[in-house]
Amino acid sequence: MADNTDVKLRRAQIYSVFVRNHTKKGTLKALEDDLQRIKELGTDYIWLLPIYPIGKKDRKGKLGSPYSIKDYRSIDPKTGSWDDFVHFSKKVHDMGMKLMIDIVYNHTSRDSVLLKEHPGWFLRDSMGNLMNKNPDWTDVAELDYSHKDLWKYQIETLKKYADLVDGFRCDVAPQVPLDFWKEARKEVAKVNPDMVWLAETSGGGYIKYLRDRGFCAESDSEMYQAFDMTYDYDVDEIWRKYVNDKVPLECYIEALDQQEYIYPKNYIKMRCLENHDQVRAHKMFINENDMFNWTAFSEFQKGSTLIYAGQEAGMKHTPSLFDKDKIDWKDQKMDLSALMVRMHELSQDEIQYAGNYEIEALDNDVVKVTYTKGNKIRVGLFTLKGQPGRAKVNVRSDQYTNLIDNSLVNVQNGILTIDYDPIIIEGKAI
Repeated sequence: MADNTDVKLRRAQIYSVFVRNHTKKGTLKALEDDLQRIKELGTDYIWLLPIYPIGKKDRKGKLGSPYSIKDYRSIDPKTGSWDDFVHFSKKVHDMGMKLMIDIVYNHTSRDSVLLKEHPGWFLRDSMGNLMNKNPDWTDVAELDYSHKDLWKYQIETLKKYADLVDGFRCDVAPQVPLDFWKEARKEVAKVNPDMVWLAETSGGGYIKYLRDRGFCAESDSEMYQAFDMTYDYDVDEIWRKYVNDKVPLECYIEALDQQEYIYPKNYIKMRCLENHDQVRAHKMFINENDMFNWTAFSEFQKGSTLIYAGQEAGMKHTPSLFDKDKIDWKDQKMDLSALMVRMHELSQDEIQYAGNYEIEALDNDVVKVTYTKGNKIRVGLFTLKGQPGRAKVNVRSDQYTNLIDNSLVNVQNGILTIDYDPIIIEGKAI
């Protein structure tokens, strides 16, 4: 992991926005009108999905993917102008939030500025044809980082944005050489030493698939040398198996527990239930009580938190990346805003970002999360499949306040009982 990564970043709540779909106008200016509401959720960083011009050649859908980028150094005119972006950045900062943008350095569109001006910088087969590591990405051309002039160009581009933003979310970061990211971090720090680096890392199966074909594919452990935060895709496959009743809770919790010793001590995982690439959480967890528990559990785990725009309203439809597909803000399925605000408030406490952390699978698909620091203990119980449960807790028998909703709960003979609502209590450890 980057040696200077501060564990206080575990307090961060990141709110992800696809500008084109977020408002009726789909512009940066229109998004400014929603910033106050977004801030009130507890948002620390607003992460904008790519805001660059989108390629037309071989594009998917009518509007194309924002990850098929024509020019890294300009703003999509349908989203706004460069001046609009500068104004948006200032607005975000004036409101006390920070701005993160998407960096997509594995590939460009197939009609990009770089492909036109530097065709030799792209991955090609023995016949000289463009070649992709991922055959599903038919709308992009993949870059070849054996060319050091490409490194210089890409780093200069990062520096162009470094005065305006506070974080880079780096798309499929393991497919770009780690040495490039190390160099980029070093150079960007000369402009903005406080830049936060978030890597979209990959699951083990995909890493092996790429490595077996001779391509670069770094593990999360390696990526922490250059990045402050990584995705939790390392446990995504087993998480989905658990959700779909293919493995028991113990298997999933064991995978989470392993993160405590296979990564550096100051590791930061970005916890998320959904994102722009995945099905909405409320589509998976139809029962509202399950959705409530999963939201609380996800945000109580050690790490930062991602909220994908619309998640706070319990949206079930995942907006398309390729066609016009506006979020229908009037179609609120359930209101998770207050829970998200409260969970974010709790995450600001030192016991959660710097305390000892344990996670345990209990009977009836109940999970217990424990933080300790000094003689203080904070315990959370979450029922993940709608069943009641019991847990041993290391506090004296007494009445405690549920830190989520201020209701009163009892600990009797060292046992805390959960019915259907998540519980978090705090006391002195015995």
